[in-house]
Amino acid sequence: YPHCWRCHNPTIFRATEQWFIGLEKNDLRARALEAVKEVRWIPGWGLERISKMIAARPDWCISRQRVWGVPIVVFYCNQCGEPLTDRKHLDRIVELFRRKTADVWYEMSEAELLGPEARCAKCGSQSFRKGSDILDVWFDSGASHLAVLNETYGLPWPSDLYIEGPDQYRGWFHSSLLVGVGLRGGSPYRSCATHGWTLDGEGRAMSKSLGNIIEPQTIVKQYGAEVLRLWVASQEFTDDVRISETILARLSEAYRKLRNTFRYALGNLFDFDPEKDPLPAADLLEIDQWILFRAEKLVKQCRAWYDEMAFHKVYHAVYDFATTDLSAVYFDVLKDRLYTAAPRSRARRSAQTALYRLNYALVRLLSPILTFTTEEVWSHMRLPAGAPESVHLALFPQPDELAAGLGAEQRKRAKNWDRLMEVRDQVLKSLEAARQEKFIGAPLEAAVHLTVNGDLYPLLQQYAAELPSLFIVSQVTLERQDEKALSIHIGRAAGVKCERCWKYSTDIGSEPELPTVCGACAAAVRQALEG
Repeated sequence: YPHCWRCHNPTIFRATEQWFIGLEKNDLRARALEAVKEVRWIPGWGLERISKMIAARPDWCISRQRVWGVPIVVFYCNQCGEPLTDRKHLDRIVELFRRKTADVWYEMSEAELLGPEARCAKCGSQSFRKGSDILDVWFDSGASHLAVLNETYGLPWPSDLYIEGPDQYRGWFHSSLLVGVGLRGGSPYRSCATHGWTLDGEGRAMSKSLGNIIEPQTIVKQYGAEVLRLWVASQEFTDDVRISETILARLSEAYRKLRNTFRYALGNLFDFDPEKDPLPAADLLEIDQWILFRAEKLVKQCRAWYDEMAFHKVYHAVYDFATTDLSAVYFDVLKDRLYTAAPRSRARRSAQTALYRLNYALVRLLSPILTFTTEEVWSHMRLPAGAPESVHLALFPQPDELAAGLGAEQRKRAKNWDRLMEVRDQVLKSLEAARQEKFIGAPLEAAVHLTVNGDLYPLLQQYAAELPSLFIVSQVTLERQDEKALSIHIGRAAGVKCERCWKYSTDIGSEPELPTVCGACAAAVRQALEG
């Protein structure tokens, strides 16, 4: 015999009368098997799993012998034992439950519950006793959608999503489906997602005996709720997931980088009015157009991943975009224009226009994951006309928002910048080598000489004026050759260091009123003073 887990005495099985829902009655099994095909299962193997369970399961025993619970509303004749099944008498009980809850079953007598007209259909007796069985608790939970998705709460039936662990294919997913099909003719959920279990950093189940439990409250207190949410979003939730102090510390650093992305944008948009200051998209500098096309692709991908509930892909894509495309490239290149160009110049307004579009898209794109941070960012933004007071009332960004106003020609030219970025990567490696050798200190002390072959030379010559800012050096020169595709030589920049932009230039003091700045900075200062 099996033994009781608590007292360790042998357990003896005894057959007793119970209440069942017949799976073949009214074709419930067949209809349930059809209903599951209409549900979106995440992951996809959920369909096969629940289909096999429904196909092979016995009739559903819904009665339990417990002291307390939701009662099965049935009365038995005290004379002959016949159950009372007349609907008109049972509807009276349902109405009492509706007005006073199921507690009336335990508070009122049989006569009070049934009223004076109830008689046994078999022997005519008016003496009854209440049944003592309660409903299977899985029937309770399986009927929860009927209690919630109704006119009282203004919620439509069925629900959009059920989400639970893999054990619920035999539990909540299963019982809810049978109740929904039996009473409403379909599944109570359109989609059903299954998450894995949370393990420690070594892949072990968490338990008090191992001492490896990490309480959510502890994480929130130490790292903040946003880091906990970021951890959840960063995981492939349909698999078992790991958590540890090392993982949380790494995600805390990732959160800091995402937060700093917003800080950079807000800090450089302090004097930008989205209603008055944006440039037409076609007038933006090409590198600004390039980053908007990159962001357009990001938004398109992330929206598709949100629809798939692939939140980990959203997190990794946005994080890579923020740290690689923005922080390591675009923001680095942008600093010179934002800090040294005249406040209302085309160069600076172009940068701010692109920066505003990026920030406005990213804050909405990340709002389901970094809920508090994005709300904080939203509260410090200059919002466009008609924007809601909360980011969580705003709509997701559309991909074409980012590149609105840009046509096929701009999209074609933006591909040039993909090739320029490859050249930039090689130049930065050479600059780092020169810095390690103590030949230069900062990159602005360098002059870069590029020797390139015929395939690459026309492209670099076309963008020659852009190369110093792209490489963040003071000077760049080009030379054509036929052999090697690209050869890079790092030399010392000619001229004197500008006091304002820190670039080395041979025209320092060209404006007598500003003897310590270069010609470009002198023009920017003059334009700023003129307003």
